[in-house]
Amino acid sequence: MDITEERHGQTLVMAVNGRIDALAAKTFETTVLTPVQTGEAALLLDLGGLTYISSAGLRVILLAAKQQKAKDAKFALCNLRDEVRDVFEISGFAKILDIHPSREAALAA
Repeated sequence: MDITEERHGQTLVMAVNGRIDALAAKTFETTVLTPVQTGEAALLLDLGGLTYISSAGLRVILLAAKQQKAKDAKFALCNLRDEVRDVFEISGFAKILDIHPSREAALAA
């Protein structure tokens, strides 16, 4: 798993590439929750390069979304590949998270 960061105005975009499995979940958690806990106003996870996500990875995303919501900060996902989107739909996360088809659409929202 590899995560790169870019800033677009007030939004921190984190592009995730590779797999988030049980081994990578702890690193993913630390990387994603650090900006959440330091008061990031808007966080966008670009999952276009993500090929697999385990339940441990889903838990991190849900935790980040809840923490951002509690601070009235924004949290969204974009660019989900079909196989990753299926996991979000089956788990019910697609109904509770802000998911956009592209980075541009997410930043515009």
